[in-house]
Amino acid sequence: MGIIMILFTLLGGIALSAQSAVNGTFSRKAGTIETTFLTFITGTMFLAIVILFFGQGNLFAIFEVPIWQLSAVFLGVLFLLFNVFAVPKIGIIATSITVIIGQLVIGIVIDHFGWFNSLVIPLDMKRWFALLFMIIALYFIYKGNMRSNEEANADIIN
Repeated sequence: MGIIMILFTLLGGIALSAQSAVNGTFSRKAGTIETTFLTFITGTMFLAIVILFFGQGNLFAIFEVPIWQLSAVFLGVLFLLFNVFAVPKIGIIATSITVIIGQLVIGIVIDHFGWFNSLVIPLDMKRWFALLFMIIALYFIYKGNMRSNEEANADIIN
């Protein structure tokens, strides 16, 4: 089961980067906020159909959970909005690795303190090094993107 979950997560990452690329391009014509809105509306309609045929949970549990748990909705919207805004400006890979670094940072903090009833995993040197290498990777990717951008602009001018 673990391998299947890893494959599902890998496919989710592939879908997320593909979505970022499409939304980044779409936002140039429709606008950043409009693209984000259309993505969520379309996703809502798709999930409504999936729930009709495959749903087994309790959709009305929304009225029974603590209000802080509903913040995930707004966090998802912010994530997509920031992604749609960033991709056309810094590229897909720089956006993706920045998202991953953000996920690692907050994940390490949540693990370290056991927030949201999660497993407590103390911050150690291995995790610090992982963060450091990700930041170094972001630096080189971003610099490479900027250099490629400058070269492309120089070719257009000439």
